[in-house]
Amino acid sequence: MIARMQLLALVSLVLSLAAWWAWALPQGLDLAWAGMGVFAGMYVLGLGLPFVLMHAVNQADVAPRATLAQVLRAAVAEARWALVVFAWRQPLRSTSVPDWLPDAPTGRRGVVLVHGFLCNRGLWLSWMPLLRARGHAYVAVNLEPVFGSIDAYAATVDEAVRRVTQATGLPPVIVAHSMGGLATRAWLRAFSADARVHRVITLGTPHGGTWLGRWSQATNGRQMQQASPWLQQLQLDEPLTRARLFTCWYSNCDNIVFPARTAALPGARQRFVAGLAHVEMACDAQVMAECLEELAQAD
Repeated sequence: MIARMQLLALVSLVLSLAAWWAWALPQGLDLAWAGMGVFAGMYVLGLGLPFVLMHAVNQADVAPRATLAQVLRAAVAEARWALVVFAWRQPLRSTSVPDWLPDAPTGRRGVVLVHGFLCNRGLWLSWMPLLRARGHAYVAVNLEPVFGSIDAYAATVDEAVRRVTQATGLPPVIVAHSMGGLATRAWLRAFSADARVHRVITLGTPHGGTWLGRWSQATNGRQMQQASPWLQQLQLDEPLTRARLFTCWYSNCDNIVFPARTAALPGARQRFVAGLAHVEMACDAQVMAECLEELAQAD
């Protein structure tokens, strides 16, 4: 569903730019380029505003505050990765690499990949060849309905865990980005499934909600508001030992999940990384390498 939505948006954008160019060029090259500049400015403004808000809100957070240089670097990196993910991988390439469940166990622990809000399995295209090369069976889910309750995703996560466990004979590791970490916690609650997973690694998950969630009108967006009733009930329903299953990566330049420490689940193993933006965190080579190392230690 999200692939079709993003493909429609991409096609509409390309057609709009082509129509503008066709109309404006006869009026003059300067006018045509000015229109392109307006589009580029809107993209920069839409991407940059969350970074401005993030840097201001993080001033009161206990995590180390990012320098201005780190924020600017993260914004440039996020501009690149947002285009790669939302204009290429998710709308056009999300099914290009299939799940890998070998016929015979490799002796390595399998992985379930769980994306976040407004994403699909295309987010994980960089991870898939690395996992297969190391013998880790994997399933990358698509969470739907796109704007539904996070609780509705529990069955999808459960089916993926079942498939990977069946292929490997071992409880898998779940790697989840953003809202995917909350979908994993919803699955653990719904199925009392602590014994069915070896470890959960979350990347920029709003375990305590996010300041930006206050403007969302979607059901899952409202659930991700800071200290939302849904998040408070989730925490109350969890046994004290559950957080020990988690490794939580968080950043002081996360432009979607802030304040920064809201991505650090209390009682979990915390991995702070300075200067990484939200989508970038799921695509960063060093983060991937360290997560793969944690997978190797889980075998």
